[in-house]
Amino acid sequence: MENSWPFNSFLLVPTLLFTLLFCLNLFYHRKLNLPPGPSPWPIIGNLNLIGSLPHQSIHSLAKKYGPIMQLRFGSYTVVVGSSVEMARYFLKTYDHNFASRPKTAGGKYTTYNYSDMVWAPYGPYWRQARKMCQIELFSAKRLESFEYIRIEETKLFVNGLFKSCGKPIILKDHFSNLSLNVISRMVLGKKYTEKSESEIVTPKEFKEMLEELFLLNGVLDIGDSIPWVGFLDLQGYRKRMKAVMKKLDRFYEHVLDEHDGRGKNTSKDMVDVLLQLADDPSFQVKLQRHQIKALIQDLLGGGTESSMVTLEWAISEILKKPDIFKKATEELDRVVGRNRLVQEKDISNLPFIDAIVKETMRLHPVAPMLVPRVAREDCNVAGYDILKNTRVLVNVWSIGRDPAVWSRPDEFCPERFMENKEIDVMGHHFELLPFGAGRRMCPGYSLGLKVIRSNLANLLHGFAWKLPGDMKHEDLDMEEIFGLSTPRKFPLVAVPEPRLPLHVYSL
Repeated sequence: MENSWPFNSFLLVPTLLFTLLFCLNLFYHRKLNLPPGPSPWPIIGNLNLIGSLPHQSIHSLAKKYGPIMQLRFGSYTVVVGSSVEMARYFLKTYDHNFASRPKTAGGKYTTYNYSDMVWAPYGPYWRQARKMCQIELFSAKRLESFEYIRIEETKLFVNGLFKSCGKPIILKDHFSNLSLNVISRMVLGKKYTEKSESEIVTPKEFKEMLEELFLLNGVLDIGDSIPWVGFLDLQGYRKRMKAVMKKLDRFYEHVLDEHDGRGKNTSKDMVDVLLQLADDPSFQVKLQRHQIKALIQDLLGGGTESSMVTLEWAISEILKKPDIFKKATEELDRVVGRNRLVQEKDISNLPFIDAIVKETMRLHPVAPMLVPRVAREDCNVAGYDILKNTRVLVNVWSIGRDPAVWSRPDEFCPERFMENKEIDVMGHHFELLPFGAGRRMCPGYSLGLKVIRSNLANLLHGFAWKLPGDMKHEDLDMEEIFGLSTPRKFPLVAVPEPRLPLHVYSL
């Protein structure tokens, strides 16, 4: 017995220390005023409450727990803001503290280890990339220099639809081609949606790679919430991420090699601009090859998905409410006339078209909870303590359906924006945030708006739309699927009919 005392005392010291630390931690957290929320389960936290449409699951929870709510996703604390006031706190008042991103499998495996604009942590590289996008890639002068591309592709798009008149078509396929043609010519200097024996990928492969990339960046990977099971890849997402990035990296290397070998007299695309900036000695962080590839990927993905998804939802909603189509065409006929297509310069004189775009983005935001942020330091928001490394979501899908902000919030009603024309989508009005706000706002929003507005206007000006067969508008399914974007679950099928003189559709 005497000889056992030193051993027992050896065990007693760490046991007492552990107990003391546990009690101090418990006391500390009881002193904190944490946001309300459901009690978490061991290990999984509140993941059991999140369904296949996380933004809708969280919307339902917010009705019970309030506009600021704390959840537990596995090992991580998540705070959700679901009101205009909370969005303003997170994206403006305390924007600097919530300007970074959490570590995710998507960021690691699909963006060259967080080298793009979306997933890069807040710091010198991200600030430099953001400035580069604002000044060099998305400046008014640069976008104006590419207007001829958007005009040419719109004419081809309208001509293609005209050839399909009278037949049911899958609109997503046409929108996808349009978006990819525009953005690939602006970014890469040429199209990759047309068959060519010399190209490294087929048009089908090019589209599938980008679709897979966007889907995988929005999935709820279990390993992101419970890191110690990440290596098991229980859902198979990480294997798919690595596979698609292997293909994409091969494609980006091909693109860069082509640009390196081009003559100086060739017209500049965005890849040329990036390569030129990589040689800029004034840069605080020298732009590496893998970072250029990550930024190319941002430009391709962000420039195609948002416009394609928004256009499909807009036509879906208009098919359910024919009176909106009538009002839009009356405005188009009055402002544009019936002898030409809509041009970008016409948009400022088409407030009802702009109202349709805003209303579509209110009900169907492309990123319903924006991209997650992470707290860089402890802070207090609306009287609640939010600790460092807490993940933050802003549910703009909820805000768009808040009856305290919107009358008849579940109804598609563009007229509301005719009465409140001052509300914009530029991050100034927190009731409508399709592109986010603050430091991490989507830098390409101006290009996205140009493409969406002008092409929606031409879809409505050039064609009358109806559902196939005997299908009634109340039978049109409006289910969605969740990813980094939120497209229709079932692609929209519709029948176009020409409504302008034949010469307008010719090339």
